[in-house]
Amino acid sequence: MMAKRLFDTAAAILLLCVASVILLFAMAAVKCNIGSPVFFKQTRPGLHGRPFTLYKLRTMTDERDENGVLLPDHLRLTKTGQLIRKLSIDELPQLINVIKGDLSLVGPRPLLMDYLPLYTKTQARRHEVKPGITGWAQINGRNAISWEEKFKLDVWYVDNRSFFLDLKILLLTVRKVLVSEGIHEANHVTAKRFTGSGDISS
Repeated sequence: MMAKRLFDTAAAILLLCVASVILLFAMAAVKCNIGSPVFFKQTRPGLHGRPFTLYKLRTMTDERDENGVLLPDHLRLTKTGQLIRKLSIDELPQLINVIKGDLSLVGPRPLLMDYLPLYTKTQARRHEVKPGITGWAQINGRNAISWEEKFKLDVWYVDNRSFFLDLKILLLTVRKVLVSEGIHEANHVTAKRFTGSGDISS
């Protein structure tokens, strides 16, 4: 655990320095084309479900209908946001979460707090390790596979995690980003909400 934490911190600092120019340009693009705030912040469950604040670059506007309700995601996602997502630049601020200790570079992706009571006992095991910027599920389908498939992959990672597996996932993540595989579900700009898998006692 200590070795993983040291590796995460050192790698996150190095990556943040290397990517700082890209991040600054992206922040300027968001400021000009989407507006303030530049960062999207949301409470997500971390290790053992403990909440933390996740940082990402904004990719959508806050446009609402006449009743004050946010418009659907596909109407709020801008061209700038689409490009930032395609290149996964919106994920770069999460390196700050890694440095703070909220995230690991590799682990099950932190989802919504609303999902916690919906997991089966097996699915909830994904919170036995610190969540990550990328994970086993992300290199095996990302948003193009079902929630149940993602959670099976997450639990497999929990049971089989190792330093060399993490390195493999990081290398394959770079490939996924370069070819933009599995970013969206079919007909959706973001993943559909998880609504449960049935019997939560299993």
